[in-house]
Amino acid sequence: QGMEGASSAQQPGKKIVWKPYVVNEMEYEASFPEKKSNTLSRDLIDYVRYMIQNHGENYKEMARDEKNYYQDTPKQIKRKINVYKNFYPEEYKEFIASLKPEKMDVQ
Repeated sequence: QGMEGASSAQQPGKKIVWKPYVVNEMEYEASFPEKKSNTLSRDLIDYVRYMIQNHGENYKEMARDEKNYYQDTPKQIKRKINVYKNFYPEEYKEFIASLKPEKMDVQ
């Protein structure tokens, strides 16, 4: 009698524990409905790399760049960069490292 209306999710021991990274991945998937596979389009990668190369982490400048064909807001550009970072962490690291060899020597 007391069990009525209680869904299985609320029973102790049946609790679904979402790991934060799983939720994030699902949010990523949700925010990129056009992305069917686990790869990013070359266009997007070139776009992201161009922006980082020219503007570092200045998303406002990126949004003003004439190459911002997508008319992305700074927030949207940041999200694209993060997606690239998450899909290709190694490539991203190497790319970033390749950008500042001369600055590293200064210190």
